[in-house]
Amino acid sequence: MADFEKKNVLADKSYQFALKIVFLCKKLDNQKEYILSRQLLKCGTSIGANVAEANGAISNADFSSKISIAYKESLETKYWLKLLKDSDSIEENEFSKLFSLADELSKILFSILKSTRLKKSDN
Repeated sequence: MADFEKKNVLADKSYQFALKIVFLCKKLDNQKEYILSRQLLKCGTSIGANVAEANGAISNADFSSKISIAYKESLETKYWLKLLKDSDSIEENEFSKLFSLADELSKILFSILKSTRLKKSDN
């Protein structure tokens, strides 16, 4: 199997997560919750965009930088999801599902970040 055909679990998960965020933000817009919706849309979709950029990185430093940004965006996404839940803008059930996915992405990204930083310090 060629490299470009290999399944990238992180890219797939972050893309599917971004889709869920887009659908939630459309729903929030219908409820006239524009401000928090925009914040969530930016960071929630940025995770996957930065993972995509990391996959096209031209150096290890570039890869590490993009993964680091994706990790920080996942943390910000969790913040906005908590705020939406605590302000009664989304239901507990929806919050739990999305927060769990965001947390899973955070853990994967942090693990990659740690391993790339360890490899860097070994050189």
